[in-house]
Amino acid sequence: MSVATMPAVRGKLTPNAPLAPLVWFKSGGSAEWLFEPADEQDLTDFLRCLDPDVPVMALGLGSNLIVRDGGVRGVVVRLGKPFAKIEQLDETTVRCGGGATGILVSSTVRDKGIAGLEFLRGIPGTVGGFVRMNGGAYGREVCDILVSARVALRSGEVEEWPLDKLGYTYRHSALPGGAIVIDAVFRGQPGDPEAIGAEMDAIARAREESQPLRSRTGGSTFKNPPGHKAWALVDAAGCRGFRIGDAQVSEKHCNFLLNLGSATSAEIEELGEEVRRRVEAKTHITLEWEIQRVGKE
Repeated sequence: MSVATMPAVRGKLTPNAPLAPLVWFKSGGSAEWLFEPADEQDLTDFLRCLDPDVPVMALGLGSNLIVRDGGVRGVVVRLGKPFAKIEQLDETTVRCGGGATGILVSSTVRDKGIAGLEFLRGIPGTVGGFVRMNGGAYGREVCDILVSARVALRSGEVEEWPLDKLGYTYRHSALPGGAIVIDAVFRGQPGDPEAIGAEMDAIARAREESQPLRSRTGGSTFKNPPGHKAWALVDAAGCRGFRIGDAQVSEKHCNFLLNLGSATSAEIEELGEEVRRRVEAKTHITLEWEIQRVGKE
């Protein structure tokens, strides 16, 4: 696709854009095009005018993602500051832009005395990402707080999806491919800002103590199978510290994979697949990827 065949935009449209700097693993290829829309109208106009055969993928903080080394065909859409606004609708309800981070949302509602959203402090992603994936942490999930989400479909149409239409299951929603979450309405309950802050601090400490947060990682690699913890299964299969090239299973938390420096995405994915094989051989349980893997090998 040449510049001449792409719709005009007011935001930033970059060809052959390296994605490794934008994802936590710091590995992988480039996007054929990277689009950072100026605002909602810019986004929907672009989607409506874009050739319908061109694939579109949303990118948040890149925390739960392996971008394969061959890069991503089509357009990767990244929502920036224009999509990070948070608006209070009533005493316990807020509308949050798809580009707002979990930390920003939880901190904002803390200051407004809205409880029940503290767990978002423990999700390293954006509203767009954790609404799509029914993100969760510390016993709660997005489905527990979501009222509705406004979604830009691949066609450029905007629809408001209520909670039940999203069809949430564990780390999954019914949102179609190419759809982008513009914003979402969350509801909590009245609370004391100091108590809310204390809970958020406890979550931050627990993450710091148990997870390799200062490493190049992708967060939780595998979904927890019913009745089991993925990390315990990985540990029981003897995979703690297991390494392929510069890709390693974290010794601190076995459900995290690390890029020790120069690992390719192929090595990281190969490591994950080998862990799955070893766990199945040891326990007869098949681990499912929680990390999204996109692009060409």
